[in-house]
Amino acid sequence: MLEFYKTFPEGTRQIEAPEAGCWINAVSPTETEQKFLIDNIGILPEFVKSSLDAEESAHIDYDDDTHQTLVIIDYPSEEEKENLDDFSTLQYTTAPLGVIILKGYVVTISLYENWSILEMAKGTIRGVDTRLKTRFLLLLVLRISQRFLIYLRQIDRLSSQTESRLHQSMKNKELIQMLGLEKSLVYFSTSLKADEITLNKIMRGRLIKLYEEDQELLDDVMIEIHQAIEMCNIYSNILSGTMDAFASVISNNLNIVMKVLTAITIIMAIPNIIFSFYGMNVVDMPFNSVWFPITISVVICLIATYIFFKKDMFH
Repeated sequence: MLEFYKTFPEGTRQIEAPEAGCWINAVSPTETEQKFLIDNIGILPEFVKSSLDAEESAHIDYDDDTHQTLVIIDYPSEEEKENLDDFSTLQYTTAPLGVIILKGYVVTISLYENWSILEMAKGTIRGVDTRLKTRFLLLLVLRISQRFLIYLRQIDRLSSQTESRLHQSMKNKELIQMLGLEKSLVYFSTSLKADEITLNKIMRGRLIKLYEEDQELLDDVMIEIHQAIEMCNIYSNILSGTMDAFASVISNNLNIVMKVLTAITIIMAIPNIIFSFYGMNVVDMPFNSVWFPITISVVICLIATYIFFKKDMFH
């Protein structure tokens, strides 16, 4: 899908064909659309390929011959995963977004739609001007970093809700959800650090021209990224500690169950031992009456039960 946007005095709106100073948004472009970007717009084929590579990490690249700059930024997304036991868990992941700055255009290329691009297209973000390429890039990265913060707060709330349910019942659904959130924080941490490195390269001003009026915006972006990294580390440590605690609780519960079962097994073995003596083919057994083994079994079982209660074997 190819869409073209341009900023006019009354605001940013969609246009039918690319013009100088416009923004080209490509979401999962077909081969024909990719060919249009390469042949008509002049984007390098390797830049298009890198932007559509799901495994591409955040980085910045510059081509001296065509004076094109490629900035890959990782953005967050949420997805619902189906599990084997017919229940779904919410998990967060990251995906690359390519921003290509070249003469006359700013181009965004991604495999999937994302909220940041949709908000830019709807005009809900203040200060967007497709003619100001550096400012456009910084506003997009700022919105992505803010989206990271939103999802991190959602992860914190979801982990707290899941933890409260785990206190009531240890079920696989809650444990798998906690594991999914822990994996999500690992994805976020890796992507945020890569985004930070890319922004540090942008701050040097060698590959992308920085203007004085954009310096404050760049500082805001760096603050948001640093805050997201700190929050991610804090939530990751908390969630890791929580998972370790619940692993200990589950192990302790298993030990309690085994302890109770062992005590019950010992008590049930006492009558079996006594009755086996009187069941042997031996004559002249003392107290050769049915009531004696029953009575002695009951007495010994009661004594053993009392001892086990005193030793807290049933708790």
